[in-house]
Amino acid sequence: MNKLSERDIRALKIGAVCVVAILVFLFATWLRDRWAKVREEGAEVRAQLEAISVDKTKQTGLMSIVPVFEMPVIEEEQKFLFRDKLDEQLKKAGIKSSKPLQILTAGKSQVPGYRLLRLKCSTKCKFGQVLDLLARLNENPYLVGIEEMRIQCDPKKRQEVELNLTVSTFVK
Repeated sequence: MNKLSERDIRALKIGAVCVVAILVFLFATWLRDRWAKVREEGAEVRAQLEAISVDKTKQTGLMSIVPVFEMPVIEEEQKFLFRDKLDEQLKKAGIKSSKPLQILTAGKSQVPGYRLLRLKCSTKCKFGQVLDLLARLNENPYLVGIEEMRIQCDPKKRQEVELNLTVSTFVK
């Protein structure tokens, strides 16, 4: 260092300052680009949230069409809950069952840890009542599926049908 002249030392100092300035400039440019990208992503997310946000009336309308499902409980409780709800739905549809709802034995299901309990309904009613029942059947929070449905029309009275319906639910 002693052999360097005053002019060389000044050139080295200026060179070092320039290297630091270039590094600061590159880092600042990278930060600015990153910040712009983050702001753009934030704007996209805000736009998506605005598109998703729904006013309360639309939200309640959407929630009313989503089927509700209650988790299965032990067989003795589930049997009565399911039967009562199905009986209520039959009454809403205007179907009066001459026979009580028949509970079939619980069998194996494809879902591990649960068994399938079937409920059978045999009655005579009008075809429009059957359609009303089918339209509202998904409102039953215990219903898993319709296992069997048989409709036989009376040849003399075309509007009267004999309905045999078997529905199922899960039990523990």
